[in-house]
Amino acid sequence: MASVPLLPGDAGYDIQYPTGNIEEILKRQRPNDSAFLVVGEKSLLKSDDLRQCMGTNIDFITLESWQQAVHQLFPGEYSGDSCRVYLKNVVVSALPTLASRHNSPGLPHAVADAVGSGYRSSTRVIVIVCTEETLYASGCAASRPFYRYSQKASAGKSAMDTVEVVFFRSDLPNPCQGLSEEESLAFVMSGNGIRMAQSIVDRPCNLMHTDAFVNHAREVARYVGSEIQVIQGQELDERGFGGIYGVGKAADHPPALAVLSHKPAGATKTVAWVGKGIVYDTGGLSMKPKGTMAGMKRDCGGAAAILGAFMNAVKLGFKENLHCVLCLAENAVGPLATRPDDVHVLYSGRSVEINNPDAEGRLVLGDGVSYAARDLCADVILDMATLTGAQGIATGRYHGALLTNNEDWQDAVCSAGRASGDLVFPVPFTPELHFPEFDSAVADMKNSVKRRDNAQPSCAGLFIHSHLPKDYAGAWIHVDMAAPVCGHERATGYGVALLTSLFGSYLENSTVHGIAPALPAVPYAADGEPPRKRRR
Repeated sequence: MASVPLLPGDAGYDIQYPTGNIEEILKRQRPNDSAFLVVGEKSLLKSDDLRQCMGTNIDFITLESWQQAVHQLFPGEYSGDSCRVYLKNVVVSALPTLASRHNSPGLPHAVADAVGSGYRSSTRVIVIVCTEETLYASGCAASRPFYRYSQKASAGKSAMDTVEVVFFRSDLPNPCQGLSEEESLAFVMSGNGIRMAQSIVDRPCNLMHTDAFVNHAREVARYVGSEIQVIQGQELDERGFGGIYGVGKAADHPPALAVLSHKPAGATKTVAWVGKGIVYDTGGLSMKPKGTMAGMKRDCGGAAAILGAFMNAVKLGFKENLHCVLCLAENAVGPLATRPDDVHVLYSGRSVEINNPDAEGRLVLGDGVSYAARDLCADVILDMATLTGAQGIATGRYHGALLTNNEDWQDAVCSAGRASGDLVFPVPFTPELHFPEFDSAVADMKNSVKRRDNAQPSCAGLFIHSHLPKDYAGAWIHVDMAAPVCGHERATGYGVALLTSLFGSYLENSTVHGIAPALPAVPYAADGEPPRKRRR
């Protein structure tokens, strides 16, 4: 397989998911030279099979010392616990004991925290103790603490250290059997997609501007063998993309719409993933104050996630038509910046009076979903965005806000969130109550609400929905992940695992078939036209 495309300066760790019996993998490493980290629920860590595996395959670890170490662990409902088994080189970490119904059963957030706090520069093997149900979420979580981007002087080495992640699946007849080739590929690609998204989001705008994002999208297209179309700069205005062009026209690096397309033979459905890629958000002429502008390099988190997920999905054999629509712009201040009171006409043909240049993400996504419906004839359109600060207030730091016109898809996305660890929670879909917030006297709508106390995450999503054709009958899904995009001042790669799990039944690779939700039936456009509502 060709090397995964890296961004300039990417370094850190090469995360591998080896195949084969984990006992043989453990025997290859010596704790005098390499550190081990074992992570799992205490009830699983107490397993006799695990005690036998650890006590007989790691030098200097006995059955008794392993049992004593696990006995010393006292995790609580909200926090885990860890201890050393052999000097500092073998660490065992127990996860918190509580997993409520709106959480992922394997506690992948706690897995990521345990790996992040427990690994050392000498760590070479991470053992994840889990079940078949929690395997995928735990494996994705283990890759998140290994960030690729850093400009610290100590991070300037070119070679990557290798870390092997192995799984002890306690509910299998042979818990030590290890991963198959197919499972290993799924974890390698998912981990690479997550870490690529992290690297994009972590980079400042002087490195990850719109041109750099487009260039990396081209690299991904070459890597997976997909088509790519780029509409950039003045051409956006000429072709009617008033949202993307209006937001990004003041920046040195021009705005762009980049569309990667995967069209396998035999496909009968078309899926479009649309990502908000605001590489920096100053707020435009409604400029953010200094306390809230720092960190706005992360406003491209939606586009980064769908690019990582697209790379992953195509490499794992996505069987339907799949389009990755990147809406890229920098919301800059300058003589050409959009002013309050300006009116832009979006690709949908609908006019928007700008009453807040800092509500720019919905403008670029309005163009993106309209293009996905009209030009790509998508049956399912999912947009992902760091859209509103209110999302974090409504659904918190871990759950993205989910808005959709289809209740069956709502259930499917929530299920995929719990299975993957990229959690979501629905917000109200009631256009009749919320869309009047955008009433304008001179245009079809304003871009920001009249009142800020009326379900802002729902309102912002409904603005995007309003730019679909009025008779569009396909499924539309919106994920606002403004808060989950980062944690501990680093990107999380949120969204890659969610999309992989949600559309897992469309993959040739069967690794996530067991946790992928059954997808609702969708109308599809065999005649090359967008799905239309039935007329009475």
